[in-house]
Amino acid sequence: MRKTLTWLSLSLGMALITTSRPVLADVPLQPVNLEAGQVSLNTLGLDEQLWGRLGQPGDRRALLKSIDYSLRYLASPGAAQAYQRYRVPGITRDRVRRSLVRFRQLVVSSSSPAQLQVAVNREFVFYKSAGKDNQGTVAFTGYFEPTYAASRKPSAEYRYPLYRLPADFDRWQTPHPTRAQLEGEDGLGSKSALRGRELVWLRDRLEAYLVQVQGSARLQLPDGKFMTIGVAGKTNYPYVSIGRELVNDGKFPLEALTLPIVINYFRTNPAERDRYLPRNKRFVFFQETHGAPATGSLGVPVTPERSIATDKSLMPPGALALIAAPIPYPNEAGELKSRMVNRYVLDQDTGGAILGAGRVDIFMGTGARAGDRAGLISGTGELYYLLLKN
Repeated sequence: MRKTLTWLSLSLGMALITTSRPVLADVPLQPVNLEAGQVSLNTLGLDEQLWGRLGQPGDRRALLKSIDYSLRYLASPGAAQAYQRYRVPGITRDRVRRSLVRFRQLVVSSSSPAQLQVAVNREFVFYKSAGKDNQGTVAFTGYFEPTYAASRKPSAEYRYPLYRLPADFDRWQTPHPTRAQLEGEDGLGSKSALRGRELVWLRDRLEAYLVQVQGSARLQLPDGKFMTIGVAGKTNYPYVSIGRELVNDGKFPLEALTLPIVINYFRTNPAERDRYLPRNKRFVFFQETHGAPATGSLGVPVTPERSIATDKSLMPPGALALIAAPIPYPNEAGELKSRMVNRYVLDQDTGGAILGAGRVDIFMGTGARAGDRAGLISGTGELYYLLLKN
């Protein structure tokens, strides 16, 4: 996850199962007309989670806080620079900011999902993502901040290190050393040039790898205390999906691939970890973040189920969006089952595997339950951005 000193985000969570290069649209976002029927009200729907469902409280406070984080970003010099480069006509930093301010007012003053939706339809223009096929089809995945057991000292139990950024990293020759060269084929780093730069040790190589994929973690130490870590830097290799590698080698059919299946495969075939993990040559370095919340690439905290990651070369950073996406929830038996939901979200993150107009990663929170839900998000839907009509 992106912390204050890096632009790598945690939105690589489901990059484990990224499967193909995107179709790049000439114009990633186009305004659509509600009156002309270009968007069905069914698709836009009502964000019932704001008011709660099945007797549960809503999360309006979380949405409002997430909006405030985007407004903080939009007031920054980084936002000014980003929008100077943004190429979709009519979408400016000022318009995005004013849209957020007005939407926030509507959320506070509305007493029901229907009332909010009527006001939104009256005052806002919907810009639809071209999607991965230029027909509006968007692939959704989920990401989360994991919690793992770890130790500040190595032992027979804690053997797999994560490393601090080397002091001379900016002077490293390119191409950089590969993952295998930095941590060894077995991940133990016994002959690594990084010896002495270890930040913390984990029990399992796959967990150490997943922290690199996610970009941050909350770690429970043997004394029961917690430490948090975030990215400090990364080597200059493109991300290689081990999920894609498993599919290419015939381990799974593409349609069966989910993050839990990938994890279970390596749990039950531990020797395969040393074969597949080094195929992703990219290597990530970490720093302790002293309890800082999970933070996206815009430098503001990300909010569970209200923050998304997209390709920031195409999508407006910090903007208000509406997704129609498959998200898992527990049924009466406690089993996670996906259903299509409509959710107002803030675009606050990015990731090395989140490319093109047809990819969105939804932040699901911290810990095992968030990871279970994030790992099951794998399906298609639609993505809209909301901007004031004037």
